[in-house]
Amino acid sequence: MTRQGKAGVDVKTTADPAGGTRDAAPWMSPAVIFRRFWLATTVSGLGSAVTMVALPLVALIVLDASVIEVTMLNAAGQVGWLVLGLPAGVIVQRYPLRALLVTMDLVRLAAICSIPLTWWLGALTYAQLLVAALIVGFARVLFDIGSLTFLPAIVEKKELNARNGLITGTNAVNETGGLSVGALIIQVMGPVVALLIDAISYLVSALTLRTLPEPGTSGNSHVKPVQLIKEGWSFVVRHAVMGPCLWWATAANFFGIALIALTPVYLVRAAETSAATVGFVLAMNGLGAVIGSAVATRLARRLGTARTLIVTSMAGGLIALIIPFTTSLDTIYFFMIGNAGLSAGVVIGSILTRTYRQTESPSELLSRVMATTRFVSWGAMPLGAAVSGLVADSIGLHPALWLVCAGSLLAPLILLLSPLRSRLDFG
Repeated sequence: MTRQGKAGVDVKTTADPAGGTRDAAPWMSPAVIFRRFWLATTVSGLGSAVTMVALPLVALIVLDASVIEVTMLNAAGQVGWLVLGLPAGVIVQRYPLRALLVTMDLVRLAAICSIPLTWWLGALTYAQLLVAALIVGFARVLFDIGSLTFLPAIVEKKELNARNGLITGTNAVNETGGLSVGALIIQVMGPVVALLIDAISYLVSALTLRTLPEPGTSGNSHVKPVQLIKEGWSFVVRHAVMGPCLWWATAANFFGIALIALTPVYLVRAAETSAATVGFVLAMNGLGAVIGSAVATRLARRLGTARTLIVTSMAGGLIALIIPFTTSLDTIYFFMIGNAGLSAGVVIGSILTRTYRQTESPSELLSRVMATTRFVSWGAMPLGAAVSGLVADSIGLHPALWLVCAGSLLAPLILLLSPLRSRLDFG
């Protein structure tokens, strides 16, 4: 059974041998619940940032993978959004949230641990990297949709924008620090050993999430999953604000992941930089995200949410055009500045649009709204990674980099061609 807890969530209770009920987790104030949730996602994100740079370098350095193999590895980590993106909303809605999040952490722990183990045994193959990336990617889909649904259950509506900004900013710091630390660990100990950091982070996250109360499920078990999926899809794509924002996010993610997929192989093989340099360059995504999360709310109050989204997205796309001017270590600053600028623009838009969905979606539709959005916008990421590899293999790394950076301007163009161009705020 469930009861309404003081933290604003439906807290599961179990029978007490002495009679009555007792909480499955001890009662905690809303602030404590949020802090523990924030801690779990922060630790998990730090480890994931290390893996972001370590996994492709395992393929490049340990297994001498080709350009296409490296980009396909990145695509494998994202393909879960295409396969599981829409059903994830229904799964999250029907199963206990906390238990689901803990399980997905443990699944990712096992997948990542398998890589150092087989490497130590001398049996590591590219196929195993691909399978591990797929498993981690599928688990991440359910974890992300679950956490996006969990947050509004433990945070008051008026605080969501600030809490989203804090989580996004923390993730950005994680990305910056994690990539930098990961690069140093890789330089000293090798990329395979660095993956153990990620494995430990999933364990800490699972243990922390296990201490939180369990929000009640939303029901609708009598409704067919296909009908539930259709309801979420129709709500998003027909919405006057969420629809255009969905296609903006899709374009931004497609070209953003294409750039990330090309970055390690371009810097190592075309610009002839070290593995440590790859980590520091990728870390600039995190720095840009820190900047974006710090100014998103202020800009929205001053310019309006819709106008802020359009202006910052256009600015980020224009700054990204300097990235291809990087041809060696001496010109690496072009790549770093371009990465930071593009990331800042995308993160500002992400915070504003995510908060809007969380506050304006009916509670019974929230998990499906988030799943629909992630399915389309994040489902574009494996396609972006795969296409970038095929293009680079056909015309060369440098021309492919130019195409990807120029393509970043498609996202703000979508907004300018939508009704949002005449709005000050989303609504």
